[in-house]
Amino acid sequence: MSAEENMALARRFMEARVKGDVDAVDEMMAPNFVSHARLLPNQAPDREGVKWAVAQLAAAFSRARVVVEDQVAQGDKVVSCFIVHSTHDQGELMGVAPTDRELTSTHIVIQRIVEGKIAEEWGIGTMGWKLRGQCLEQERIERELVEQELRMARTIQQASLPKELPTLEGWQITPYYRPAREVGGDFYDVFDLQEARVGVVVGDATGKGMPAALVVSATSSMLRAVAQALGSSSPGEVLGRVNETLFARIPANMFVTCFYAILEPKSGTLSYANAGHDLPYLWRGGDADELRARGMPLGLMPGMTYEEKELELDPGQGVFFYSDGLVEAHDPKGEMFGFPRLRALVAEHGEEGPLGDFCLEKLYSFVGEGWEQEDDITLLTLRP
Repeated sequence: MSAEENMALARRFMEARVKGDVDAVDEMMAPNFVSHARLLPNQAPDREGVKWAVAQLAAAFSRARVVVEDQVAQGDKVVSCFIVHSTHDQGELMGVAPTDRELTSTHIVIQRIVEGKIAEEWGIGTMGWKLRGQCLEQERIERELVEQELRMARTIQQASLPKELPTLEGWQITPYYRPAREVGGDFYDVFDLQEARVGVVVGDATGKGMPAALVVSATSSMLRAVAQALGSSSPGEVLGRVNETLFARIPANMFVTCFYAILEPKSGTLSYANAGHDLPYLWRGGDADELRARGMPLGLMPGMTYEEKELELDPGQGVFFYSDGLVEAHDPKGEMFGFPRLRALVAEHGEEGPLGDFCLEKLYSFVGEGWEQEDDITLLTLRP
């Protein structure tokens, strides 16, 4: 074959490959064809590998066309420089989802032609680099979207926290809230009720991100509204009402743990009910007792009832509420901060100064430098 015929064959081969014509590509390759270049990762170097790659590209791109920039032929070899224009709008390729954007790539290919068939091929092109660039761009956009969602979720979650706490003569209510890097589902609230009583809530929704933030906001608002509308002195009744409403609206894979207490400041009486939340600690006389009351998490099952308990807080006593972000923190060796450690700290320090600050100091000493907080941490101290 002449040099012109060889160059024409090389052009037809490139056009068939770009157009996704597997049969034409197969017809133009020699039986012992070998490729020293790969159109795609994991491509075999033989005829079947080339046909597989052509089919993969055809399934991902449409409106493909080739422009031959230059060709040189000498002996049995043809060197071609060509540009491919195609639109990535049909399927994923090399981990890159369709973008509906036109991709322009440049290729230089050397082909050895024997008896009118392409027997061997070498080449280099920019398509892989372009796709990797698109992949990085997609990852950047996805990261920005995730960060935007997290910022919005944090805003929603922060809005569900009380701006001001009721002022109670002779009582100290000290909250602490520190969100994790990823938004979790912690919340707390302290609000006025009828007959000079005060509602105190600490809770935690399952999940992270926007879903958790929305559930937290809805639960917190719902609980305050139900408690104030009912004017009830029964924390169990309030949790029961909230559970029914939440069950009808919450996603099936989510629920909310919540400890709700009602304080009568004059008498020091604290009545409480628990919807599956971590047990607060009552400190008195150098000891720390768990405030136990049975109840399932909110939104998990309909028709739930919640056990109620009651106690009187005297001077020198107090209650420490918290979320699992504290007890489930891990040190560099993987050991958990844990309930026994927290209970001992509350018993040791309950009557001395700010209990929340003391527990946080012990936590930071436990986890060490470079700790990446895994979950939100919420603490609330109530003492006469």
